[in-house]
Amino acid sequence: MIRGDLLMRATRTVALFVFVVLAWLAGAISAAESPARTLLMVDDHDVLYRAGTRRFLNVPQRHSPHALIAMTKRWETAIGYTSVYRHPKTGKYQLWYQAYVGARAKDERYRCVVCYAESDDGITFTKPELELFPYLDQPKTNIVLIGTGLYGHRYCNSVLVDERESDVTRRYKMAYYDWSERDGRVYPGLHVAFSPDGIHWTKQPDGPHYLTAYGSRGTQPIVEGEPTYTETPAPGKPIPTRKTWQYPLTMSDAVDVMYDPRRDVFAIYGKMWIDSPLGGASWRHALGRTESKDFLTWSKPELLLTTDDDDPSDVEFHTSPVFFYGDRYFCLNQMFIRRLKGAMDVELMTSRDGLQWGRPFRDQFFIARSTPGLFDSRTILTNATPVILDDEIRFYYGAYNQAPLDGVKSPPDQRSGVGMVSIPRDRFAGIRPVPISDQKTLKQTLENVGQATLRPIDLGGVRKLTVNADAADGAVRVEVLTADGYRVRGFTQDDAEPLTSDSLRHPVSWHGKQLADLPPGRYMLRLHLQNAAVFAVTLH
Repeated sequence: MIRGDLLMRATRTVALFVFVVLAWLAGAISAAESPARTLLMVDDHDVLYRAGTRRFLNVPQRHSPHALIAMTKRWETAIGYTSVYRHPKTGKYQLWYQAYVGARAKDERYRCVVCYAESDDGITFTKPELELFPYLDQPKTNIVLIGTGLYGHRYCNSVLVDERESDVTRRYKMAYYDWSERDGRVYPGLHVAFSPDGIHWTKQPDGPHYLTAYGSRGTQPIVEGEPTYTETPAPGKPIPTRKTWQYPLTMSDAVDVMYDPRRDVFAIYGKMWIDSPLGGASWRHALGRTESKDFLTWSKPELLLTTDDDDPSDVEFHTSPVFFYGDRYFCLNQMFIRRLKGAMDVELMTSRDGLQWGRPFRDQFFIARSTPGLFDSRTILTNATPVILDDEIRFYYGAYNQAPLDGVKSPPDQRSGVGMVSIPRDRFAGIRPVPISDQKTLKQTLENVGQATLRPIDLGGVRKLTVNADAADGAVRVEVLTADGYRVRGFTQDDAEPLTSDSLRHPVSWHGKQLADLPPGRYMLRLHLQNAAVFAVTLH
């Protein structure tokens, strides 16, 4: 009887031990699997209110005044649209860029091609000599895709590497503008190609995958039921017959493709024409969007955003590449200035859903044209593929020293290439104190002091906080308040260890307290800023 009782107790002890171990493992696994959440200060979505502070744009820094990829080949008179991919394991960079040479190519298919370059560090690029598309008397080139040559030029390129794709031959996806023949007639619009390696591309044969208007500038929209395609004699012109395709509210020529994780679709953001004050077509570009599940069948385009009363009358959007990062959509919107013959700078726009867009930084360009004479002094062409590194975000772009309406210059006057700007990780924009707060409700005048109170958040399971802030000339202190606004004992600003340097990952701590000491519930974090700027808060 005693032995049986001891055996039962031992069994219970072992079972309890196993239960505790399994519970601990489950908690450890859950904690390990819980992704860190970063609250970016690029907008006030996570901010309940701010006092004595202003938001500012953090302008990226150019890596060099010179192009990383310069004009070195005969088919590179103008280098434009780009896409870039960095392999997450090898770190190898692959970059695709549009190269325009025009009539010098002799062959219409080669007037505007897609070229390829690669790099180990994203700074020094090489142009491999491939035996895919010879150019005139040169058998080896870095050209990886050419046009059909059926009517107008093949144009732009946007490459997306689809890590989820099970078919390795379609892992690399490219969207571009070209012309295809269908039912004995040529049509302009979206075309796509697939590749297993980003070098050997197979065009999808059944394009265009959506149609675009062409040749209808200034004309009134056709009446419903009238022919969308017309031909008009043009005697004495290089092309004796003018062809016109009229499709209202369709995408235009340039495209930028991204994967939208919120909707689990591919999305193209790009040009859409809007009509003139007289109702004539192709007056000004605006931001449009279309989406697809399979990269082949695309939805009816939706017009999302146009310039407004606060924009100069001669400014419009050009192309508007969008990427998703940190629970937000970002757009590197190219602002096309007609009084400068289409010279372009880049404005940073933000969105929570990819459809409704805010323009909080329209008073300062995110990427501005550089010094006159340099390769990027007139036109900046961004893309939807920033490179996210541990401590840096890189933005590659194509650029010209002439504007689109200048006409293409000839070497040696022509300068063009691929450049790069960067920001420290997560520092798109920040919050810092205003120089003076002297409202009558204050007991004293404050200099460079402010605070931002974040919305209530459940801190359950959060092991630590880090703050991305520049406090080299001041301090940041993090305070914890209840959801009702009461300070939590032991977690006040007086208890907080001051953050007093410039760091992407300041660890937050309080004297003798840890987040695990907080009772379950929702809390507000208050960032006390003294001559310091905060860019993000990460919950680990």
